[in-house]
Amino acid sequence: MPEDGEYYGKNGEPRKHDPNFRGPIQNRGCTDIVCCILFIIAILGYIAVGILAWSQGDPRKVIYPTDSRGQFCGQVGTPLEKKPFLFYFNIMKCASPMVLLEFQCPTTQMCVEKCPEKFMTLVSAYAISSDFAYYKNFCEEGVTNTMGVPQILSQRLCPAMLLPSKPFTRRCFPALGKKGDVITVGNSSTFNDGSGIRNAKDLIAGVQNATVVMEARQVVMKIFEDFTHSWYWILLGLAIAMIISLLFLILLRFLAGIMVWIMIGMLVAVIGYGIFHCYMEYAALKGEPGANVTIQDLGLQTDFTVYLQIRQTWLAFIIILAIVEVIIILLLIFLWKRILIAIALIKEASRAIGHMFCSLFYPLFTFLLLAVVIIYWGVTAVFLSTSNQAVYKIFNETNCDYSRKTCDPANYSTSPMKAQCPDSKCLFAFYGGETPYHKYLIALQFYNVFLFFWCANFVLGLGQMTLAGAFASYYWAAKKPDDIPAFPVFSSLGRSLRYHTGTLAFGSLILSIIQIIRVLLEYLDHKLKGAQNKFAKFLLCCLKCCFWCLEKFVKFLNRNAYIMAAIYGKNFCTSARDAFFLLMRNVIRVAVLDKVTDFILFLGKLLIVGLLGVFSFFFFSGRVKAFQNTAPTLNYYWVPILTMVVCSYLIAHAFFSVYSMCVDTLFLCFCEDLERNDGSAARPYYMSPSLREILWKNKEEDPSEPNAQQQQQQHDEDSQLKQEAHEEDAA
Repeated sequence: MPEDGEYYGKNGEPRKHDPNFRGPIQNRGCTDIVCCILFIIAILGYIAVGILAWSQGDPRKVIYPTDSRGQFCGQVGTPLEKKPFLFYFNIMKCASPMVLLEFQCPTTQMCVEKCPEKFMTLVSAYAISSDFAYYKNFCEEGVTNTMGVPQILSQRLCPAMLLPSKPFTRRCFPALGKKGDVITVGNSSTFNDGSGIRNAKDLIAGVQNATVVMEARQVVMKIFEDFTHSWYWILLGLAIAMIISLLFLILLRFLAGIMVWIMIGMLVAVIGYGIFHCYMEYAALKGEPGANVTIQDLGLQTDFTVYLQIRQTWLAFIIILAIVEVIIILLLIFLWKRILIAIALIKEASRAIGHMFCSLFYPLFTFLLLAVVIIYWGVTAVFLSTSNQAVYKIFNETNCDYSRKTCDPANYSTSPMKAQCPDSKCLFAFYGGETPYHKYLIALQFYNVFLFFWCANFVLGLGQMTLAGAFASYYWAAKKPDDIPAFPVFSSLGRSLRYHTGTLAFGSLILSIIQIIRVLLEYLDHKLKGAQNKFAKFLLCCLKCCFWCLEKFVKFLNRNAYIMAAIYGKNFCTSARDAFFLLMRNVIRVAVLDKVTDFILFLGKLLIVGLLGVFSFFFFSGRVKAFQNTAPTLNYYWVPILTMVVCSYLIAHAFFSVYSMCVDTLFLCFCEDLERNDGSAARPYYMSPSLREILWKNKEEDPSEPNAQQQQQQHDEDSQLKQEAHEEDAA
């Protein structure tokens, strides 16, 4: 019909009938060879970067504190093994603004066995031999009783005073306290620094600047400690998530309709309980001291449990959960009929998965490959970040032309810089370097991140193409399950790696470029946070939004391109074009069926996450008395909870992605089946009778689809004309 020609002309030509077509083509050639070669070269370069980083890096730099000589405090197998704490000669020097720029206090730092526990000045300790013996634990080597106090201080071999201190992230900081409104150190509001009486509050600025870089480290160390205490419970929870996900999919195979409604009902119930629990916490805090403080007034706190003690936090949880609950209920009301049809489509996908049950376990292979990629990236990143050399700078008390210049501690005492600035010292400043390798470290880190994205996207694309080829072989089997090839998943995996490594590399490269651009935009946004240029902020926000949308579109296009490549064995661009035009020729079905099915599967993921989240909350928070003696003692009980929630979603997503891929593949095959065949004896449909009834019923219910009834009528008329012509020829 003319209308059909005009409609299809905009979105490519429909598939022609091919009596020899029997699903995924076996006789195919390698595709996108140039991109395959480029990917192999990039991987070899990635291995070279890893070897270089491992030969230059030193992870000890992020584990142990470093003294003024660049030595690691507490490192096993060294003379400082029994000296794990870093001691500052004069903590008040850390009040200098340069500390925030160079992350180093301009005072001597040394490794000590214990932090000082009492007030003491060098002058008072020198007069008593026992006190001086204790005092020398916090002095440089070479200090003797024969040396006078002026000589010791002039050579900066000892601090002028000691303050009661406590270790904090392996560093000795004054034990500051408070009596009423008075700041104290060691229960005293004043102290003698060797030159006079000082107020304890004078130490605050130095302590704050010295700890500004350590706050994040403290949180990270506490989180790491929580992981060491709860890792086995986390693994148990993730194993439960895996079992529940697998059990859900097995039940979907036999009880698809019932399981879908159970998932929907339980999800609504879990979110409803979440709203109820948050309201009870909100009501329980009524009248509690400090509970009405706002989150804005509270500011950023390293102890996140503080936020759970104010009412506004629970009110925010109630509002968020209520909005999610209302959205889900409204979607269920308006998509009622579509859900019924999508359930039938899931039943058909269940039959396909039932004939190749090993496909449910394929995500474990994807997990293994992704784990290798993530571990390699993480280890390489750590070694790259710690492959710098120790940089020493000149720190001085008085004016000096060489202040903050680099120096060599080995011969600094005899250098002209020391002669011109006699009170200066050459101290360790930070890790860096001036060699070509160190200058290009940022580029190597960028390459590490980019290859991580490329490899991760390649692994995910390999999984999608493998499953697509397996499920396509099910759909195009004339007689199911007899005509399904043996080991369809392994056969599809072999075809994907042998012929389409270049295609997978091409698609994942495009996606990785977009993702690395998004990372750079986030970096720029972080750098421009203090800028007042509103136009720049607006432009950056628009760019971030555009590239987010572009990433989603490319993921959608890649997924369908991999399906077409798995079936026809063509290159990426051709497969992407064919998939896009095929979807555009069936855009109504895409909107009302495929996406509703994705929504139902998404509800299943949320249910599994919700169940694990609620269980882990009651277990780790100690709200249930039966678990109080079993659960580990943690700094932040939300650490294992959040870990289990995120990881259980990834596990559920991996298992449910098999169903999602099956539905997408069957959907594309169905659309092609309608174009290739007309249901006659000469051109029979490959779809199962139940699937044909489901989707043709949906087509009849969508009058907005272009020429849906006319196309069916045309198919019938063509079949009748062919039959009459055949009879005339026979006569």
